[in-house]
Amino acid sequence: MTMTGKILITGANGFTGQHACKHFAAIGMDVAAVYRSASKPRSEGNWYACDLTNLQEVYQLIDQVKPQYILHLAGRNSVPESWKAPILYIESNVLSTMNLMQALRAYPECRTLVVGSVMNFPITDTPQPQNPYSLSKTLQVVIAQCWGHLFELNLMIAKPANLIGPGSSNGVCGLLAKKIADCEAGIDRTPFRLSSLYEERDYVDVRDAVCAFEKILLYGDNKATYSICSGHMHTLGDIVNVYQELIRPGVLELEVGQSTSHTAPPKPAGSDALHALGWHPQIAFKQSLLDALNHFRNGNNTNG
Repeated sequence: MTMTGKILITGANGFTGQHACKHFAAIGMDVAAVYRSASKPRSEGNWYACDLTNLQEVYQLIDQVKPQYILHLAGRNSVPESWKAPILYIESNVLSTMNLMQALRAYPECRTLVVGSVMNFPITDTPQPQNPYSLSKTLQVVIAQCWGHLFELNLMIAKPANLIGPGSSNGVCGLLAKKIADCEAGIDRTPFRLSSLYEERDYVDVRDAVCAFEKILLYGDNKATYSICSGHMHTLGDIVNVYQELIRPGVLELEVGQSTSHTAPPKPAGSDALHALGWHPQIAFKQSLLDALNHFRNGNNTNG
């Protein structure tokens, strides 16, 4: 069984969105790529400018495209920025999702995948989000699940681990890759700041994640939630060590905090449900880091 028809991808200009557009176009899908009105599309194709926080624009978008599938990636994803602009993060990540779910009430047969985050936290009587970004992504998922339940939408949730690989990303691997490429080119030789070498995360290559999105959209159960993770934790020190193996000695200078303790995010739930759909990660951690570095070595000097 293969996917056919039209897929609408929000956040198409982003790190994950660009990979998703490329992947689904390659398998023969008619891709409707959605970007924020204030930005410009980064490649050729069927691009649609839409402010997802504007309900009327979202209605017009869905009525114009009439998709069979939706991959909802749009939103803001910088933890430091979320501390400075928490309301903006709630608006961008929550209101946009609410508007999209509302517009889809007229298209309940459309299979929709809302991409949350491994940083989602459990809703309890005393919620304890790690940061405003985590709060916004948790509320995004809750809103989507509630709309799906109340209005019988064909909806699934994906919770990927930290995504890495080639492209411009706000994640530490992408930022470090850009710093190394700038150092090698003599553009910037200032030290790269790390809070510690001990913080650990699960990392998945963005290209593997996009393949998981395809499996979920094609075979996933309505209302189900799927974790996308490698099952292996890596510390920031592991990332530094891999990059040090890939570059000349002395290229990268670090400033590392002294703390050996940290508040780790919840370890991602296993991907057993996703494995049952036929997905397994294919790209090795070291290869992902090398591809991220080569992205910037090849002249792609912007990040974000």
